[in-house]
Amino acid sequence: MARDSLAVLDGYGFDSAHVAGTSLGGMIAQWLGVHAPGRVRSLTVISSSPMGHDPSRAWARARAGEPADPDDLPPPTPAFLAHLAAGLPPGVESDVALFRVFNGPVRPFDEPAARAMLELALSRATDPAAAANHHRAVWMDDPGLLAPLSSIVAPTSIVHGDQDPVYPVGHGEALAAAIPGAVLHIVPGMGHVMTSPGLPEEVADLIRL
Repeated sequence: MARDSLAVLDGYGFDSAHVAGTSLGGMIAQWLGVHAPGRVRSLTVISSSPMGHDPSRAWARARAGEPADPDDLPPPTPAFLAHLAAGLPPGVESDVALFRVFNGPVRPFDEPAARAMLELALSRATDPAAAANHHRAVWMDDPGLLAPLSSIVAPTSIVHGDQDPVYPVGHGEALAAAIPGAVLHIVPGMGHVMTSPGLPEEVADLIRL
């Protein structure tokens, strides 16, 4: 997917771009910053985690009801793990329920807007089951993902919500610590998505150009 991003730049004739990515997109952005530094003018990583970090142990401990390992990045919240365990049938209702968890409990959840977005996405999908590839990509084991983030030279901003149920704020802090000169912006009340009124504009103002 990172190479697809480079192909888009090539297709439009752009030597470089300001790169911003959220969640898995943030890991793609990190890959570009490490492996294609000349193509990245600035980097903004939103609601993400250090690429190459193996979350399996933290997830397993959380699912078993064991305390988090203080030497590992924090696991997802119980609310997110409970949603996964519920095994709701795929479809818009399940996705809306997931985005409600993603939103977090502090800021209001704009359900009509989220529902409209999810319905539009589903209407455009030729293979809805391919959405599972998103989850698989996060767990990929590839040597390129293990390259040190300290090699990133682009001016970098880390934007992270203090209510993120998937990647609690420790993930954003770890990213900021690993990338030289990175600036960390903690957004109060923000979860893993921008489905609260006014939040997209708030986050847009934090993207470094």
